[in-house]
Amino acid sequence: MKDTLDLFSALGDRLKDFGGDAASRQVAERACRANGWFTPAEVCRAVRTLSRDMLQRPKLERWLAAYPALPAARPLDVLVVMAGNIPLVGFFDLLCVVVAGHHCLVKPSAKDTVLVEYVVGLLREIDPAVPVSFCDGTAPAEAVIATGGDNANRCFRARYAGIPALLRGHRQSVAVLSGRETEAQLAGLADDIWAYSGLGCRNVSLVFLPEGAELRLRMPAVQAKYRNNYLQTRALLRMQGCPFVDLGAAVAVEQREFPRALSEIAYARYRSADEVAAWLAEHDAELQCVVTETLPHARRTDFGRAQSPSLTDYPDNRDVLAWLSAPGV
Repeated sequence: MKDTLDLFSALGDRLKDFGGDAASRQVAERACRANGWFTPAEVCRAVRTLSRDMLQRPKLERWLAAYPALPAARPLDVLVVMAGNIPLVGFFDLLCVVVAGHHCLVKPSAKDTVLVEYVVGLLREIDPAVPVSFCDGTAPAEAVIATGGDNANRCFRARYAGIPALLRGHRQSVAVLSGRETEAQLAGLADDIWAYSGLGCRNVSLVFLPEGAELRLRMPAVQAKYRNNYLQTRALLRMQGCPFVDLGAAVAVEQREFPRALSEIAYARYRSADEVAAWLAEHDAELQCVVTETLPHARRTDFGRAQSPSLTDYPDNRDVLAWLSAPGV
């Protein structure tokens, strides 16, 4: 395990100042052109956050201390089918597969190929024998981790029915406010909602606030594609006669269902914390994380931290390392 820790902590050192030199800025710009949604600043933020929160040796050591059975006695070829909605969103699965002692077959999203290839290239520079290779999805695998929308998830279930599979579909996140949030917390909430144009499962799209409290959302600057979506959504709501709050580059609609449009934020009022807790329990299978300081929750996160998950913030609350070390995998 020592060599693996050396490998990924060395990668963290390589990535901590990403965007600070001409070569990495060019990578960020290429990634933006290939994706169409990312901005160079968002790419640099994602890479640096990864270095800070997941690739520091003390954090890796604390994380892996909970899994004394690793690395696996029998290495497997594990296919990782990555999403591309957030820069390097699929890297965590690659990290899990390698530290578990398996060989990672990477199938990056077309929207995030530039960054994934860049990071894998750095890993190979650090250790040419790193057990990571690219595939087009047709290479034989003994297990698979795949992330995508609900339609993609149905395809995954059919395609990989014969091997152990950890499959993830679409989820959304909520915030539960007390009505006493500070300006700093509201600024953090704005980031939780709109970082990466709100495209991630960890981006908040439904806000609970107590009855009588004012809806206070700090709308940041958004990119052109998001604004176009907002203009279209606003026009449709007006045509349909649906009431909404115009936030300047997004709309807020009062409802207890997750919104359908990217630029639409739902909000709902509550009378008691128990009422919200009951709603969260009922919709648990739809939730990725809960931003709040008002009530406890297994996937609770602080304001401004939704898009800065730690090593133990497993997607869909599925412990990837436990799954990779299970006898059936």
